[in-house]
Order: sequence, then C-alpha cells, then structure tokens
Amino acid sequence: MTPAKEIWIKAGYEIFAISGDVALKVETLAKKLKISKSSFYHHFAEMGIFINHLLDYHLSQSAVIGEKENNAKKIDPDLIAILVEHKIDLLFNRQLRIKQEVSPYKKTLVQSNQIIGQGFIELWKKDLNVTLSRKQLEGLFELALENFFLQINYNTLNTEWLSEYFTNLKKIAQYFE
Repeated sequence: MTPAKEIWIKAGYEIFAISGDVALKVETLAKKLKISKSSFYHHFAEMGIFINHLLDYHLSQSAVIGEKENNAKKIDPDLIAILVEHKIDLLFNRQLRIKQEVSPYKKTLVQSNQIIGQGFIELWKKDLNVTLSRKQLEGLFELALENFFLQINYNTLNTEWLSEYFTNLKKIAQYFE
C-alpha cells in the first residue's frame, strides 16, 4: 500500500470507528487530511472500494491484536494494555457489530472475532482458573462480548474501566462453577 493510500485509510478507519459509516464522506476526509478530494478518487475511485480497504485493514489490525493476545500472560495488566492501545480497532469492531445487517460488515466482524476471540478465551481460561469446559467458556465469552460492545465508547476504553469490567466478568464466570 502506498503511503498516500495509507493516510486516507487510517483517517477513514478512525472516522468509521468513532462515528460509523454514515460519517464517511470524501469531503470530511479531505478536510481532515487537508488533501484534495481528487486524491481520494485517484486512489479509490469510489466509497465502496474505500470501505473494502477499511475492512481489510481491520482484519490486519485484528491479526496484530490476536498475536499480542497470544503473548499476554494475564488479563490485568497485559490484555488491558493491549485493548487500550487498540481502542480505535475495538471501536471499529463495535461499528461493524452495530451495522452487521450489511453483509461485508458481518463477514468482517465474524472473521475479526475469530482472530481475536481465540487468544482471549485461552487467556481468560488461564486467568480465571475455573473448571468450565471450552464450550461453556465460549458461550460465556459470546455473552460477555455482546455486553462489552454495548458498553464501550471512546471514553470508557481506558485502563480503569477495563479493569473493573474484567473484575466483574471474573465474578460472573465463577458463579457458573
């Protein structure tokens, strides 16, 4: 990817993450970047192509998060630090969840959750120190994930909020033992 394309993609990714796809306008992106709109059309031709690039970028970011999760030792502080570092990626995932009736969004959401979810479940199982089966943990994870994405926003994705969230989640998981 050329540096010029990357600039557009990163700016669009952040706008999508914070405000959703309705906020993605060529004029808004051009103003934010202080680049002419014609540059956008030179690189992407249309918004649909641009959005496909954003979805691909999200999957590459998900792979980065997944790799970091695989190297994390504990939820607090390791995973929490990863989540704070990847706040925009999580917010992008939230937007995909909100608009999952759009087929490419749902497909990307499912792929992203598979990439990120596996490392999280393993870390969570180790950190919780519970005897729940893999299937039980996966079910609980699905519920926790839905709850997580309902609650997060740009302001809540911080160390304090995440620490409290995972402490509460640990208590809930222990009820199932």
